[in-house]
Amino acid sequence: MSVKSQDIDLNKDLLLYAVTDSSWLEFSENCDSDGNKVRVRRDTPLTLPLSCELAIKGGVTMIQLRNKEFGTGISNRDRHEALEIRDICRKYSVPFVIDDDVELAYETGADGVHLGLDDTDLTEARRILGDSAIIGATAHNVEEAKAAEAAGADYLGCGAVFPTATKAVKNRLTYEELSRITANVKIPVVAIAGITADNVMQLKGSGIAGAATISGIFAAADIEKEAIRFKTVLEQMI
Repeated sequence: MSVKSQDIDLNKDLLLYAVTDSSWLEFSENCDSDGNKVRVRRDTPLTLPLSCELAIKGGVTMIQLRNKEFGTGISNRDRHEALEIRDICRKYSVPFVIDDDVELAYETGADGVHLGLDDTDLTEARRILGDSAIIGATAHNVEEAKAAEAAGADYLGCGAVFPTATKAVKNRLTYEELSRITANVKIPVVAIAGITADNVMQLKGSGIAGAATISGIFAAADIEKEAIRFKTVLEQMI
């Protein structure tokens, strides 16, 4: 049974939305004596399922499994990992979606999928996954946001609101444009890219339902502790 079929509230479950990144399994991010961010090897490497469980224990309200190699073919390891994370999310009643890969989401019984502008057509994803699936869509402006809503998206991921190390950012989404997006759609909006517990307050009053983050959670030396801190800040601003 999918989480969505249990009538969850995406306005609440998008509050602290963690997006996985396997590059942080062996490393964490700390500051050196000059305040510069540096990667530090973890004493004990993490697994992706374990990092997700630590994040959820700290208060993460939704998990997205992101692996940009999914499109090259799904391996047994990918499938097993997705199933393991799905089971952890079900254990804690946290929605679990997969980035881009509708096939993997269908095969593993994930709660849904998040689609970028160049990914599978949203209508086709809905046909494959069904009405109960959570389908998120990326949008960079009001026009894209309204188009995704009209196509049946359940929520929007909008950014990039801050610089990010994950991908090159050509045009940042301003606070003003983010606010215009939330004012022009009825579905919940989550801000994406470069968001941490230290800068998320800059988005206060924009109308977002929450923040999606990668390194803001998974780069922490203590993932559970950082998730607690991040969620506390979000609860104060939303």
